[in-house]
Amino acid sequence: MASLGLKQLGGAHRPAADPAGLRCRRRPGLSPPGRVGFRVLASGDRAEPDLSVTVNGLHMPNPFVIGSGPPGTNYTVMKRAFDEGWGAVIAKTVSLEADKVINVTPRYARLRAGVNGSAKGQIIGWENIELISDRPLETMLKEFKQLKEEYPDRILIASIMEEYNKAAWEELIDRVEQSGVDAIEINFSCPHGMPERKMGAAVGQDCALLEEVCGWINAKATIPVWAKMTPNITDITQPARVALNSGCEGVSAINTIMSVMGINLETLRPEPCVEGYSTPGGYSSKAVHPIALAKVMSIAKMMKSEFDDKDHTLSAIGGVETGGDAAEFILLGADTVQVRQGISYCYISLECL
Repeated sequence: MASLGLKQLGGAHRPAADPAGLRCRRRPGLSPPGRVGFRVLASGDRAEPDLSVTVNGLHMPNPFVIGSGPPGTNYTVMKRAFDEGWGAVIAKTVSLEADKVINVTPRYARLRAGVNGSAKGQIIGWENIELISDRPLETMLKEFKQLKEEYPDRILIASIMEEYNKAAWEELIDRVEQSGVDAIEINFSCPHGMPERKMGAAVGQDCALLEEVCGWINAKATIPVWAKMTPNITDITQPARVALNSGCEGVSAINTIMSVMGINLETLRPEPCVEGYSTPGGYSSKAVHPIALAKVMSIAKMMKSEFDDKDHTLSAIGGVETGGDAAEFILLGADTVQVRQGISYCYISLECL
């Protein structure tokens, strides 16, 4: 029986990846490398299918990416992800001043399928109120450098977020690039990411602010930049369009959905509950998959109609638990698919895909 595989589509206009570091540095006046395409091939043998992709000049063994979050917290879990065969790893979001980040416990709540949230029902949703990395930036940068030294041919992407301050953004980009990462994902989308400091979704929901900050970032960055979009907005194509027009090579979507998981009817407190208090947080996992599909489809259609130069890419996120879930995103126009909390949090394994 013939086997099916995904084969990357080549093109004369697509520059080859950098053979030394497999990283693409942009040059003034030059377009970024081409967008990846796929073709399904049938063959009569049992050879392993070729799932390799090249996205913005970054060569990956497959399009499956560990998204920014718990699976990218430190060197140990990111190393494990590379060892398990993931196509790329996006580290947990970092900023200049980790001492301003205070993560509380507990910071997760779950939704189960079943009558009245039966404790025996399948978990279909997670809410988190976790902030970005609270580890010192210098520690994270040292671990990025160590990972690139040990896995020079693997793709490591830094996720960054900073206050509304041009000098701070420029310093953070410079320090992160010096660690040797291959690309940068900008967190414009965390729904509870310190909005009082104009961080996270506070930027992604304000297109004028987004355009200004993207301008700062892309004037400084010398490696590919992806802008991570928030779903907590009426029309997600608007910030995606602004990010691409402002110089970003790609967009990622979606981040978590603003939510209140529920109220404990015995304690009369919201969940997750921290010493009697809580706050709305980000909703993720299987239950958000249909919403993510719709958001990704909207962005893909916009990109095809307005940016059909093959130079911009789309990384899809949201409720991926199986290979079928990932394939749906690719069929809608995504170039890569990210997995964050859920199966990756527990196992960091490609076997489920």
